[in-house]
Amino acid sequence: MDEIDVYCMPGMAASPKIFEFISLPKPFRIHLLSWIPPDKEESLSSYAKRMCERITSENPILLGVSFGGVLVQEIAKHIPVQKVIIVSSIKTNEELPLPMKMARTTNAHKLLPTQWINNLDALALFAFGKGIKKRLELYQKYLSERNPDYLNWSINALVNWDQVEVPTSVVHIHGEKDTVFPIKYLSNPYIRIKGGHAAIMTQAQWFNSELPDIILKK
Repeated sequence: MDEIDVYCMPGMAASPKIFEFISLPKPFRIHLLSWIPPDKEESLSSYAKRMCERITSENPILLGVSFGGVLVQEIAKHIPVQKVIIVSSIKTNEELPLPMKMARTTNAHKLLPTQWINNLDALALFAFGKGIKKRLELYQKYLSERNPDYLNWSINALVNWDQVEVPTSVVHIHGEKDTVFPIKYLSNPYIRIKGGHAAIMTQAQWFNSELPDIILKK
């Protein structure tokens, strides 16, 4: 069987180290993506187009976590992909929790990043949700993207995401105790698993067992 390239995009503020527990057998080959600095006032679509330059395989699998799940859906609008898998993420802007929908009209989200940069606890709560242990050492390891311009851009891009229709090609995997994107706001279809917003780390064994079949399923 030919090699199957899987490109993994971490969530907002997170480094690709969040995938360190993910291990897939041959013929799968994992490629780790990381955030690049956004241009000022850059649209999410334009950013996604620039990210395409980092994907060198033809017809790859894209896997994105949280805001990274939103980004890979945008990337798939620019290049042919075999499948898009999103984890702890959303498929449309209707799945945003109410406070984020309200932020779209009030612009309250523009006050957040400055506080977050000075408060690792607050940023980590958004990046990973509640329930993560050994907190500070984990934050320093996994929260590598704390540039104010990047955070401002990414929060604004998330709350103003304009996707309204659920893509038929997207596989959505979601932790039942997710506190960032609560499961009650989601629309079908999605695969419900144990864990919270950091499920890609806390439920790595499940992903290592189930991802090969999910990827190969027609």
